[in-house]
Amino acid sequence: MRKNIVAGNWKMNMTYQDGLALVSEITNMVADETLAANVEVVLAPPAPFLHSIGKLLVAGGPIHLGAQNCHQKESGAYTGEVSAKQLHSVGVEYVILGHSERRQYFREDDELLSQKLKAVLAAGLKPIFCIGESLETREADETFEYLAAQLQNGLFHLSNEEFAQVVVAYEPIWAIGTGKTATSQQAQEVHAFIREQIARAYDAEAALNTTILYGGSANAQNARELFSQPDVDGGLIGGASLKSRDFTEIIKSF
Repeated sequence: MRKNIVAGNWKMNMTYQDGLALVSEITNMVADETLAANVEVVLAPPAPFLHSIGKLLVAGGPIHLGAQNCHQKESGAYTGEVSAKQLHSVGVEYVILGHSERRQYFREDDELLSQKLKAVLAAGLKPIFCIGESLETREADETFEYLAAQLQNGLFHLSNEEFAQVVVAYEPIWAIGTGKTATSQQAQEVHAFIREQIARAYDAEAALNTTILYGGSANAQNARELFSQPDVDGGLIGGASLKSRDFTEIIKSF
């Protein structure tokens, strides 16, 4: 049975002190309020905070530690970079890969992401692999072809055992900061398509067991409707994850 996951991507926000305070608020709220038993929470703070925040999370509890990126090499002369092995050593369990901002601002392509994916899996971590189309692609009615190519080039070279560790996140880039809004029906349509592609590349069981997250500006107001869709298994949350009350309400949407 696939997991429902709500992952908070803090991006390059919060000071160290603010981050510790936010985690304390979230952990207290999660402990005090009734949450669905089948929901896993992931927090992905900036890299300098990982070790300290990890120590605040209860081992075996509902909140897990994630990282926003990693380097494709295990070690070496790569100033300023962090390896998957290093992330694992401080308690990280999940790594976000292929986020639209990494693809756009840092020119991460399918070949590089494939190397990062292998590094994450080799370190025993679980990748949250992001795909998604731009406004231009959506308006050209090329969404499904584009996503199929991202899946094929980015993920479908993995073995069945490797793919079983992957969480997929769909980011409709055209609905983030553009004033346009993706409906729950549009999200469901794409998530169902992604699941169909997984079934074709692997098998029906793999498709059924893969967690697919929605990453298009989910918030406390729309999360319940989004998560009620049969193929939407949670969210990769940006801005709303920086507010403890909003983030907890999103978690409670299940």
